Amino acid sequence: MKKVMYWVMGEKAGRTIVGTWNWLWGMPVESGGKVAVAIAEESLQSMQESVQKLAVAVAMQEGSYKTAKNKYETKVKELRTLEQQANIAQQNGNEDAARMAMTKAIQTEQILPKLEEMVKQAETSVNASKDKLNRERMKLEAYKADMQNMKDMSEVNEALAMIAKVNNEFDIGSAKSDFEKAKNAVERRNFKTGALAEISENPAEKLQADMERMTIDDEVSRRLQMLDAPTTKELPE
Repeated sequence: MKKVMYWVMGEKAGRTIVGTWNWLWGMPVESGGKVAVAIAEESLQSMQESVQKLAVAVAMQEGSYKTAKNKYETKVKELRTLEQQANIAQQNGNEDAARMAMTKAIQTEQILPKLEEMVKQAETSVNASKDKLNRERMKLEAYKADMQNMKDMSEVNEALAMIAKVNNEFDIGSAKSDFEKAKNAVERRNFKTGALAEISENPAEKLQADMERMTIDDEVSRRLQMLDAPTTKELPE
């Protein structure tokens, strides 16, 4: 399809049309990036060229219309002149000259309605072309405004993309997540180790150890009390 369009319309126009079709049908044109803006600019340029060609055509139409109108007005004057000539010739008694002038006047008079109709048609066509040219010019100005808005939007998109890129590059969210995972893992291991220690401890041995410790504590207390008691020495008899 592209090759046929390029061959028929030319590569530049064909590329513009194909790109516009892709855009209208929702096919990706870099998702509204620089390529889309370039295609829009190229389409706008094509529209500008078309409007310029239309303006030239309208100018040529208007020139042709003015030529036809002048020709009609000339024929009207010619009719008046021939009628005057016939009248003067008749007054002077020149019957042949009068008849010849009147014959020409009649022939001119017969063609005037057709010329008038053609001039009116030309005027209608020229006015319609002028209206179309004005509409196309207004559309073109609207497209120019849209083009500027599109450029501004594209620049904003580029800025937002850069901001998002920077945020992603310096995002510590993943590092924080890894840290929390490591912290939780250490805490789980600590709980598990403590639980295993409690489970692996023998209750009887723990009781025996506690009793032995209490016995030793009692003995230590008794010995310390003996140190604090006054010493009584026996006198010789």
